[in-house]
This record gives sequence, C-alpha cells and structure tokens, in this order.
Amino acid sequence: MAAALLANVLYSGGFVLEKRALAALPEVTVRRPGRLLRLVLGSPLWIGGSLALAAGFAAQLIVYRTLPIAAAQGIFVSGLVLLVLLSARLLGEETTGRERYALAAILGALLMVVLSLDEGTDTVSHGAPYPLVLLLCVPSLAGGVWLYRAAERRASRRHRMPTTGVEYGVAVGLLYGVSSLAIKGVSGYWSGGDIGGALLGVLRSPYPYLLLFTGAFGLVMSQAALQRCRASLIVPVCTTVTCLYTAVLGTLSFGEALPDDPLRLALRLAGTALAVTVLLTMPKHDPAPQPPAPAKELTPP
Repeated sequence: MAAALLANVLYSGGFVLEKRALAALPEVTVRRPGRLLRLVLGSPLWIGGSLALAAGFAAQLIVYRTLPIAAAQGIFVSGLVLLVLLSARLLGEETTGRERYALAAILGALLMVVLSLDEGTDTVSHGAPYPLVLLLCVPSLAGGVWLYRAAERRASRRHRMPTTGVEYGVAVGLLYGVSSLAIKGVSGYWSGGDIGGALLGVLRSPYPYLLLFTGAFGLVMSQAALQRCRASLIVPVCTTVTCLYTAVLGTLSFGEALPDDPLRLALRLAGTALAVTVLLTMPKHDPAPQPPAPAKELTPP
C-alpha cells in the first residue's frame, strides 16, 4: 500500500514537471523524434520529471509482487486527484464543469472496483502464458499507434477546433497498459532469491522487449501530446485507460480469478463499464475562443 501511494506521488509530480518543462520548449512532434529527444534531454526540469516517473515504475514493481492486479489499479488511479490539484496549483490549468463531473465519475467507478476486492480470496499470480500475453499486447500496441496517428491527422487540419487530448490519452494509455502488463510479468521473476536465474528468465521472456517498445514510442508520443494538451485532462484519461486495460486483460492473462460473490462481481463489472462509458462521452474539443466584444463608441452628452 505504501509503495502504491508513493508511486502515485512520483507519477503525478513527474508529469507536472515534464509539462512545465515542455511549456518552455519549442514545439515538438513525433515526426522528428531525434529533435524531440535532443530538446527534452537539454532541460534539467524535464530530466527531473523523468527520474520521478522512473522511480514510480520501480515502486510499481513492488506493488505487483504483493497486490492483485485489479487492486493495484484501484489504488494507482486515486493519484488522479493529486494530479488535478497539482495541475491547477502549479500549471494554472482549469477543468470545465463537465470534465470535473467526468473525473469524479471515473474515481467513483474505480472505487467500485476496489470495493469488489476480497483480501481473503483474491490471489496474486506471478506468471502468464507468453503466447496469450503477445496475443493481447501486439494488437493493443498497433491500435494505440494507429489511434495516435489518426488524432495527429485530424489535429493538422485547418480550421479545426482545439482538441482536449482525449484521443491522445487513450492512445498513449494503450501503450502504457502493455507496459504495465510487462512490469507485472517482470515482477513475477523476482519473487525468489536467485538474482542470476531471475535475470536470465526475464531476458528469455517477451517482457523486457515490450517495455523497450512501449518506453521508446510512449516517450515520444506522450511528450508531444503533453505539450499541446492539458495535463489535468490527458493524464487522467491515459491513466484510466492504462488501469482498465491492466485490470481487465491482466486479470485474464495472469489467471487472477474474478470474485465469486455476486455483489463483488457486480461492483467490478459495473465499475469497469462506467469508466469506459465516461471515457467515450468525454468532450473531444475545447470550446472555441470567443472573439472580443467590440468596444462601444462614446458619444458626447
């Protein structure tokens, strides 16, 4: 539990630091990844944010060794509250009333998932069949990259409305969902005391290579999206997609059984359905800026 809460703080702080650093940099794009990396690696503030995120991943490894996947996701998503507060305080970002209701509904949905957990019956699995993992992960990676490219094409059109970044968040969330499954897989090899054997087992598995792919593409895609969209919206959407993806597909692939109690099962399924519904109905565009009202002419009395 302590590691999960620490991961929340590190993730939220890391994203806010990266957003502040990106705001001071020239515009970056996925079409020029070399330039993007050169710019961000020259920013000490961005490097600090990245180190915080890396420490969050390390804390996540500890969490996956001790908690079921669905329980871990429920705790991770609670960090959205901290992220929104930090974005408002440090970045000056404001969310609309509809977006606040949507975020509250997402938190409520994932609270339902947490309430569906039973410490006495829920089990922690440490392995999954490699073919099943690849069958789930490869189409998800392709879908995430395709959705991101589609969002980029729409954003490049003339006379477009300002985007909120929901599509970017979903695309990057799919990549980070695969990354989360890979972290869960890696954590299973460190349950014993044989470090050499654990390292050899990890290298023989698909997990480090999935992490390498999602790390490289996720870095470039997330930074370009984070620069042009509000962190207070794109990060919660990304986090929700990642948590739902990991909770649903991770539970299935790693063989962590669904609740036997009908009430707990209903809570888990209803919470998942509510979160997906909220994501599908969130606004895709920011309101267009209103032109200033013409100044009234002053007439002499």
